[in-house]
This record gives sequence, C-alpha cells and structure tokens, in this order.
Amino acid sequence: MQETTISGSGSATDTAAYGADRRLLIDGQLLDTSRTFPTLNPATGEVLGHAPDATVGDAQAAVAAARRAFDETDWSTNTELRIRCLEQLHQALVDHRDELAALTIAEVGATEALCQGAQLDQPIAIVRYYADLLKTYPMTEDLGNIESRGMQHHRWVEKEAGGVVAAIIAYNYPNQLALAKLAPALAAGCTVILKSAPDTPLITLALGELITNHTDIPAGVVNVLSGADPEVGAALTTSPDVDMVTFTGSTPTGRRIMSAASDTLKRVFLELGGKSAAIVLDDADFNTAALFSAFSMVSHAGQGCALTSRLLVPRSHHDEIVEMIKNNFALVRYGNPADPSTYMGPLISGKQRDKVDGMVQRAVEAGATLVTGGEKVDPGYFYTPTLLTNVDPDSEIAQEEVFGPVLVVIAYEDDDDAVRIANNSIYGLSGAVFGSQDRALALARRIRTGTFSINGGNYFSPDSPFGGYKQSGIGREMGTAGLEEFLESKTFATVVG
Repeated sequence: MQETTISGSGSATDTAAYGADRRLLIDGQLLDTSRTFPTLNPATGEVLGHAPDATVGDAQAAVAAARRAFDETDWSTNTELRIRCLEQLHQALVDHRDELAALTIAEVGATEALCQGAQLDQPIAIVRYYADLLKTYPMTEDLGNIESRGMQHHRWVEKEAGGVVAAIIAYNYPNQLALAKLAPALAAGCTVILKSAPDTPLITLALGELITNHTDIPAGVVNVLSGADPEVGAALTTSPDVDMVTFTGSTPTGRRIMSAASDTLKRVFLELGGKSAAIVLDDADFNTAALFSAFSMVSHAGQGCALTSRLLVPRSHHDEIVEMIKNNFALVRYGNPADPSTYMGPLISGKQRDKVDGMVQRAVEAGATLVTGGEKVDPGYFYTPTLLTNVDPDSEIAQEEVFGPVLVVIAYEDDDDAVRIANNSIYGLSGAVFGSQDRALALARRIRTGTFSINGGNYFSPDSPFGGYKQSGIGREMGTAGLEEFLESKTFATVVG
C-alpha cells in the first residue's frame, strides 16, 4: 500500500497541506501528472491547492483498468470480498473523518454542521448501509415450475453486476454524491471510474487515497480522476467499454450525457436539477413553515438540487408570511465556514455567484420585488439570503434552477391552484407542504416529484430512495433501489426430470 496523508495539519487555513499528495488513482496506482489545475477556497477566493489535470489518455487507461478488473477477476462474483472491502472503506472514512471534514470545509465551503449531516457523516453511513445490505439482499429469485411441451421447466432469476460504471459527480455535495454512487456499485460487483467535479477535486481524490491505503479493493476496481477538460468526461460517456453512466449535475449536461451514451445504448442513471415547491396551506403553522422555508433555502448557500426554492402561499396570508421569511433571513449568520457559529457559507465560485446575481437582477427588471438580499459580499463568493415576491410563475426565476440562496414567493388562490403552480415545471425532484396532516398528504400525492416532505419531515437517509420525475432525472439513488440500479437480471430455465 502507498502511504500518503489526506491533509497536513488538518487546519482549514493550511492551504499547502491540502494540495499535498493529490494524485489520480488508476489501476491501483496513485499517479502524478505533468499538468495540474488550481482549486480555490470559496470563502476567500485564494488558491487552496492543485489537482492533477487528467487527460483523455488517463480516462482511457482508467476505463481499460476497470474493464480488466471486471472481466478478469472474481470481484463481481466474490460477495465476501466485496463486503469486507466496503467495511474497510467505511472504517477508513470513520478514522479519517476529521481530516475529511477540514478538507470539505475548505474546498467545498460547507460548514461543520453540514459535515455532521449530508456533507460527510451521512455519506459515510451509506457505505456501512450497503455493506450490511449485501449480507441479506437476495441475489436469486425462484419462479417455480411451468409446463411446456409436455415437460416441467424450473425457472429462476439471478442478479449480476451491471459491469463497468462511469460515475461523474457535481461539486455541491461531493462526498455524498461520490459515495452514493460508489458504495452500491461496489456492492453490486461493478467496477468504477469516478470523476470529480472540477471545482472540488481534492476531496474526491482523497477518497481514492483512502481506498488505496486502507482497503483490499483490487487494482482497477476503483479509479478516480480529476480534470478541467470536458473531453475527459466525454471519453467516459462514449467509451464502448463502459456499460453504465451515473451522473449528478445540471439537466442540460444530463441531456448531453444521455445523448452521448445512446450510441452504445449504455444504461444511464441521472440525478439532475430541481425547482421544487413548498406549499403553505391556510391551516398550517405559519411560523414553522416560514422557519423551514427560510433556513432550508440558505443551507449550503442554496446549492442543493432538492431545495424548495419556490414558496407557494395563500394570497390572503401572503404579506404575513413574507414578513416572517424576511425576519428569518435576517437571522442567518454567513461567513467563514470553519467558524462553528456560521450557518451559511459561500457559493462555490465567482462564476456561480455572478450567475445567481444575474438571475436576481433580471427578475427585478421583469417586475419581481426584491424584499431583501441580492448583494455580493467579499472576500470570497458570498451572496446574501435573497427573497423575491410578485414573481410570475412562468418567469425565468420561477422556472430555472438558481443554485443560490434565493427564495421566490408566489401567491395562489386555492389548493387546486397551488397544485397547478407546483407542477408547472420541467423538474420533479422534491417538494414540501405544510398544513393539517390529511389535507397535506392528499395534496402531496398530487405533486409529480420523487421525494416529498410533509410538515418538515426528513426523507433523506441511506435507506431512502432519492431521485426525480420528469427532467429531474432517471433512476433512484440510495436504498435497495440504489443497489438495483447497478444490477442486471438473468433468467434461467432447466428441464425437470
């Protein structure tokens, strides 16, 4: 095993440490490259470290390694080995949790509170979940006998690994996205090429180092790439040696990946964008709804695909609820994500902040009212919690994913109108409703989304399938459904007697 350190001192201010020993993982080897690219600390805008800038040739080598590992080793059929390796990976993540948290805070701009949840601790639990699930999941199903041509035929179904998987992730929750793809793929017996987002390569490369140093995962089973060249991702999605592509990111990119994969008819799992609606019914606890809506919207500076960025309120209570949201936004403490008292960190980059600000300014020019926020804060890439009202449900700000701390409020007339507005979207990832339980549940069942929160209920957990309807994606991540995304079914029959 090649011993390296994930970080130096573990201090979020020690930028040199975070850039040390960041290498690609290809065919069991941690490799340096002749070219690198910088990654920035989004809280300061300063260079945090440098990551290897993989080439198309590196991607091809990683695919070839994954193909060999799948075709020529017993990884796909050795269940006990896979369980042991997943347990080793889980333990390595637990043992290095604090170092990983420091790196996540520095590179992703996540707060420590988020690292205690979906940024790190929950993803670590995903690995344990799939190690345990693999011990009990039925890989065979007996279908019994049928009579055909005067003979008895016994039939059964066996589950097999799907093959070589290209896993391409986004920047916003890199640990969650990487492990929610990697753990079930490995549990299923697949081999994987994991490509980091260009904005957050170091934390993903650290995962490759842990795999190399602390697990018995065979060479080629997991390969980890980072790179700024979009052709690297294209090489993965078009390679005939890749059987499946799993991607988390924007819907426009998902469309291109689906198109590219069609030439070789790859299986495609896509977890894409969202423009989810939270509906406040007139019999809801308005204080609870306003608190949930405000603080969830600014979680990780609004960089979450399932956040409820449209708030639908009864017209008769519009002004009252808007004032509550405004007051809650005023309580949000933003700044250095390494400070335990910080609730909201920065956006990932200056480019993303400019995109968010441009959408807000265009919304105001189109007639929306800026109640609060809409300001850039330096240094770093901070954007103040922003509330817009008088928003046209068909406008850009109400239809397109912002990926920033921006909440739009839309008034509705009655329950049917609220459902119509909520479903008026190309997306269908999530949603929320606040109101009396039976009425809220009945309304929730009318919304075309893959996940839904009722009165603040939390559905997000390793055993809960996550994914969307419509253009929010194809397939489900996590839970038993997440394992089955990476399995093929083979049906057998034999003559009896």
